[in-house]
Amino acid sequence: MALDEDRRADRRVDTLLPGGDADGVLYLRRVGDSDQIKATFQTAARIAVIGAGWIGLECTAAARAAGIEVTVLEAAELPLLRVLGPEVARVFAGLHREHGVDLRFGVQVSEITAAGGRANGVRLADGSHVEADVVIAGVGITPNTQLAEVAGLEVSNGVVVDAGLRSSDPDIFAAGDVASALHPVLGRHIRVEHWANALNQPQAAAQAMLGQDVAYDKVPYFYTDQYDLGMEYAGYVEPGGYDQVVFRGDVDRREFIAFWLGEGRVLAGMNVNIWDVNDAIQALVSDGRPVDPDRLSDPSVPLEEVAR
Repeated sequence: MALDEDRRADRRVDTLLPGGDADGVLYLRRVGDSDQIKATFQTAARIAVIGAGWIGLECTAAARAAGIEVTVLEAAELPLLRVLGPEVARVFAGLHREHGVDLRFGVQVSEITAAGGRANGVRLADGSHVEADVVIAGVGITPNTQLAEVAGLEVSNGVVVDAGLRSSDPDIFAAGDVASALHPVLGRHIRVEHWANALNQPQAAAQAMLGQDVAYDKVPYFYTDQYDLGMEYAGYVEPGGYDQVVFRGDVDRREFIAFWLGEGRVLAGMNVNIWDVNDAIQALVSDGRPVDPDRLSDPSVPLEEVAR
């Protein structure tokens, strides 16, 4: 697919929201978008961010660091709710409130308003209006599978591939955030929107192309830095697909590890302002053995010794 066709596909998504194509409505999809947002932080006084996911919150933190007033508009009751669940999502809500962000949850956006072709705010479904010099849309993006569809490949939330990244056509492979890959450890197809997949999957795909018996089995991983909070996350949890969250450390000081458990096993773990433990967390996810929640929550017990 030609690059200009790819960009037209992006614009079709943008204009689903009335006013989404106005000047001053920014998206974060390419390097140029990042440069534009960074430049905007030098001039804007008020920004509205639509969506309290990773992109929305990272842009929010950067804007507040630049001294800009920020209003975040989110349909869910908490930020990052689908990814983290309410137990950990509350940590990020508190973090942004402490830094002066106007968080508005449970709201629906009707349109991005404009004057003279330039965005000047956001109209909500209840009729209220949020004024802003710039609007950042951080509501996610649909994977561009048009070329795969034309080629007759199986597509479902991305290009469906096996553990060796081979599509439904054995001569075509897919890698990166467009690939919905069968993960041999998790036993399901997942699509991870993080550069770690784009960095690591091509090697596995190349080996498979050469006829080697290979499976991409790296534990899904991502990280974020917001204000004074840095974290790493390893594993994969479907929304609501866990039984409990176990904390190790001091949640109030935001120095902790959170573990999502399902049937007694560690499905995912997130270390917040605690470092050099992510490899151990990934090992717990890969191991798959049940763990003792009490030992898991005890900082004096090495992570390598929490399995039952």
